[in-house]
Amino acid sequence: MKNYIQPGNTITLTAPYVVTSGDGLLVGSIFGIASADAASGETVEATLVGVFDLKKVASQAWTAGDKIYWDNTNKEVTKTATSNTLIGVAVVAVAGGASDTLGQVRLNGAF
Repeated sequence: MKNYIQPGNTITLTAPYVVTSGDGLLVGSIFGIASADAASGETVEATLVGVFDLKKVASQAWTAGDKIYWDNTNKEVTKTATSNTLIGVAVVAVAGGASDTLGQVRLNGAF
């Protein structure tokens, strides 16, 4: 196929803000996980598919299969849809305690 470029599991993006390897980043409608540290305006490889432990809003319980959104203001994941970007689904349930700040998310890779 003459027009094939790559599988698209990772792509190079321009970091819209400072990111550390493993951080989420949102560029337009594209959400990915940074594979390296990058300053704002630098290019970084971003992974678009897979399951990741991501910083989540505290005191919010999740059930496996819940839709998960990126809160670009607070740079964390949440199941609150309002003003946030859909990025995937919860893989496992998470308790809703104040110290429950990590959640496993399968990225949808659809955007």
